[in-house]
Amino acid sequence: MVKKTHQSELERLQDLEAKAKAGGGEKAMEKHKKQGKLTPRERIEHFLDEGSFVEFNMLAEHQCHDFEMQKKKFPGDGVVTGYGYVDGRLVFVYAQDPTVLGGSVGATHGAKICYTMDKAIMAGAPLIGLNESGGGRLHEGFTASRFVAGMFHRNTKASGVIPQISAIMGTCAGVAVYSPAITDFIFMVEGSSQMFITGPGVIKAVTGEQISLEELGGATIHAATSGCTHFTAKDDRECLDQVRRLLSFFPSNNMESPPVVETGDDPRRPCDELEKIVPPDFSKTYDVRDVIVHIVDNADFMEVHPVFARNIVVGFARMDGSTVGIIASQPKVMAGCLDVDASDKAARFIRFCDAFNIPLVNLVDVPGFLPGKTQEYGGIIRHGAKMLYAYSEATVPKVTLNMRKNYGGAVMAMCCKGTEVDQMLAWPIAQPVVLDTKAAVDIIFRKEIEQAEDPVAAKQKHVEEYDFAYSNPFNAASKMLLDSVIEPRETRWQIISALRMLKEKREERPWRKHGNIPL
Repeated sequence: MVKKTHQSELERLQDLEAKAKAGGGEKAMEKHKKQGKLTPRERIEHFLDEGSFVEFNMLAEHQCHDFEMQKKKFPGDGVVTGYGYVDGRLVFVYAQDPTVLGGSVGATHGAKICYTMDKAIMAGAPLIGLNESGGGRLHEGFTASRFVAGMFHRNTKASGVIPQISAIMGTCAGVAVYSPAITDFIFMVEGSSQMFITGPGVIKAVTGEQISLEELGGATIHAATSGCTHFTAKDDRECLDQVRRLLSFFPSNNMESPPVVETGDDPRRPCDELEKIVPPDFSKTYDVRDVIVHIVDNADFMEVHPVFARNIVVGFARMDGSTVGIIASQPKVMAGCLDVDASDKAARFIRFCDAFNIPLVNLVDVPGFLPGKTQEYGGIIRHGAKMLYAYSEATVPKVTLNMRKNYGGAVMAMCCKGTEVDQMLAWPIAQPVVLDTKAAVDIIFRKEIEQAEDPVAAKQKHVEEYDFAYSNPFNAASKMLLDSVIEPRETRWQIISALRMLKEKREERPWRKHGNIPL
């Protein structure tokens, strides 16, 4: 029997800790670094406030003995878990290690992540996953499914309770992509991270199609085409810095308000540039992001999904030092029409903001829903209804500004009086109507115009009369469909004033387990 001493046991601890920190070994780590990546522990160190990380379950090992797995044990089992602080605020984090069995999720690996999720929910603090995993660990078979599925269950339980952010730091395949997909926001690194359910090898075997990893599930594809990722970054460090910035806009949980920051930007600052940015001629376009940066604090706007469904712009900013979620029509793309992807993008963003007590500011210049067979076959009715549902469900303060066009069903989809917007504002050039003036005149006065001696002059006369009587904000204001018609230069202060008034807004709804959004 070996006699134990404090020194010998301390040496044993230090040896195990060194093995845990070494991951899959020196060669594996060097290969990982040559790809331009940080190691899992370096990622955590870069992400968290210096010296704040406290690790959970560092010495945990898998318990599998099949396929001679007892010879392949690594302390930590391929994932680093724990908690730390970002700008002094508590967060929980896990980082998968691809140098250990490919970062595959076995029972112990999954149990460590589930434990971290449980603690995050219990503490009411954000959860950040730094993901790089080949998927489920085949050696453990069905045994691992309990904790793989347990991750999905906890993601769902935490949804709307604590912010959940996933950073895809390398290749994630199969079951490794479903947990990130349930979280609130996904980041990817250009050129070094991919997500897919089935890899190129399986696709070729089943369908005969040849495709590269990057073409199948790279950051560019998921940012612009599938919409599965919200942000992309050039490297690991930029990605982690972006996650820190995003967290700065959020409360720690759904029981708190977002943090208030002293920005030094005068709430009453006039926005004289807006009349130059937004042309009164509706046939001319502009970039709505130029409007956004002029009205928010210090032009600081973090756009979400910047290259997906670009006909609508969503993102986070501060006004009067407080976080707001901005949803804005983008006339520069498809004239700002709403389509299937834009509806999904906006509805999900609206629901996140509502879950975490972030007021909604809606900037509207929308000609309607995009017409056509492709959209109808794609389910624009169902997808468009998601926006209606999301706005109607939201109980946070909602302020809408009608800048120019506000036509047809899109009026409701962009949050109007009928969906209980709290303040409805408009510029003098705005047209909140069912249909564009010329189109409306063509329908209402068609016979009269056809029978006129000079049809062109007759139509022009009806257009001018209809414009003056109906296609303007003053008609809507007279019917209390608008709360205020404001000068563009007053936009920033008018929105801030409305948000100040609504700061203590309370709205009771009938009890229900949950609604049934038209997914």
